[in-house]
Amino acid sequence: MIVARLRRQLAAKARAWAAAEGVALPEALAVCAPPAHVKADVSLPWPLAVARTAKRNPLDLAKSLAVALSELPDVASASAAPPGFVNVAVKDAVLAANLKAVTLDPAGCGRDEEGAPARILVEFVSANPTGPLHMASGRGATLGDSLVRILRRLGRKADAEYYINDAGARVVLLGQSIKARYLEGKSQAAQVPEKGYHGEYLKDLAAAAPAEAASWSDERWGRYALEALLESHRRDMKAFEVSFDRWFRESELFASGAVEKTLAFLKSRGMVYEKADAVWLGTSGAEGSSDDKDRVLVKSDGKPTYFLPDIAYHLDKFERGYDRLIDIWGADHHGYVPRMKAAVAALGRPPESFHVIVHQLIHLFRGKQAVKMSKRAGTFIPLSEVVEEVGRDACRFFFALRTPDSHLNFDLELAKKQSSENPVYYVQYVHARVCAIFRKAGEAGLHAPGADLPLPDARRLAAPEERALMAKLAWFPEVLLDCERLLSPHPLANYLLELAGLFHPFYEKCPVVSAEDPAQGRARLLLCAGVRDVIREGLSLLGVSAPEQM
Repeated sequence: MIVARLRRQLAAKARAWAAAEGVALPEALAVCAPPAHVKADVSLPWPLAVARTAKRNPLDLAKSLAVALSELPDVASASAAPPGFVNVAVKDAVLAANLKAVTLDPAGCGRDEEGAPARILVEFVSANPTGPLHMASGRGATLGDSLVRILRRLGRKADAEYYINDAGARVVLLGQSIKARYLEGKSQAAQVPEKGYHGEYLKDLAAAAPAEAASWSDERWGRYALEALLESHRRDMKAFEVSFDRWFRESELFASGAVEKTLAFLKSRGMVYEKADAVWLGTSGAEGSSDDKDRVLVKSDGKPTYFLPDIAYHLDKFERGYDRLIDIWGADHHGYVPRMKAAVAALGRPPESFHVIVHQLIHLFRGKQAVKMSKRAGTFIPLSEVVEEVGRDACRFFFALRTPDSHLNFDLELAKKQSSENPVYYVQYVHARVCAIFRKAGEAGLHAPGADLPLPDARRLAAPEERALMAKLAWFPEVLLDCERLLSPHPLANYLLELAGLFHPFYEKCPVVSAEDPAQGRARLLLCAGVRDVIREGLSLLGVSAPEQM
């Protein structure tokens, strides 16, 4: 695509310029979309990056660089701007050719042939199967699934995984909780443990238990509830259009001996020691460690802590051939990040091979009225209920709009509105409107359904509204690279909103079917096709539908 090609041309020309000027450019050269008030297609901050070390005025460097870049064949103009930017405008014919490329291969638009071939494993949701999935699970699911889709579109080898915590004391505690609900249903005296699970959902599961359940042990009850809740997680994720390449069980680690092997491996590397009859991971004093204190791996009673199987799980990921691990966790796991990073280092793996995305809390509103949630008290709002009320599309788009580290206010009433106030409706409506334009074009004989669209003619797409759309379409692949760099789909969601916003003035000022010149109308149809295809592809990467009628 044009921006990637232009980036390479600009970088090569700039390095030649830098050599002539006697300045050293950084290895990574950022290419930015200029702000809306700047009449350019690309903004380069490179002079600012070298001015201090070169002891040169950045604006003077920018003026010199602009002269050099103006010589490139795809560049229409290059000008310096304070305090040291170079703003580049590309030739209209180049934008028009890019538009045709988008419509010829929409599904390939965004593939990055220059990217590294590393294998990436993205682990997300991984909610303990002790209750239904809630809104935070939905936010994590959106982040993970959209990120995997985007990485794959870029050409990366990315897999998705759900880790099931089905071992340890939580199974027995869950069993005691549901057993109490079962006995209550039989009018027998029983009480849910104080630290147990108090949600009403356990009453329904207890009522559905078979007759022989009366003789079950606490662990058997726990297994029954865990498998039933896990199945509900699978249903919720399927309804949310989220798929996983593997559902990995913690119990597999214990059954395979991976936990003991991991402990032995850490011992062989001199990373553990014994104190007070317990086994500790000694990372607090290790060079480059991110943890501030040592952590217990095996308690004095000989039972492993949660930390040891977590380390074994991540070692297993590496041993399966993954070069890069991305974990997506909820806000309540923030304090766990330093110790897990320290554990990865203790395994002898490079720190940059492991990255954690911590997404913040969701505050649910109905208009201005807050909706309270508490998983432990059982008054949370299940994800399935929110999806049923507002739809999957609204949920996923709203979740994708914000950076993971920002708190999210989710307004149920806004998510249901069919108006421009609702961001997902705003974007989907543009797609549906373009589809309607094509139907009308067919009825008017301007364009036969399925027929090839014309070759681009920049002279017929010269209006400011038309050029703005072509320039925005050219940035689609770069937006996907931003999503990879930031490990978040929010640049894509906001890009689609901006693209939809640019289409409205075009629709008002540039008639398509009713254009006086049919050739002008067909050229605008090509532009409409580019908008339609990019919106459809972008929404698909976010797990959101692109309706043809609304």
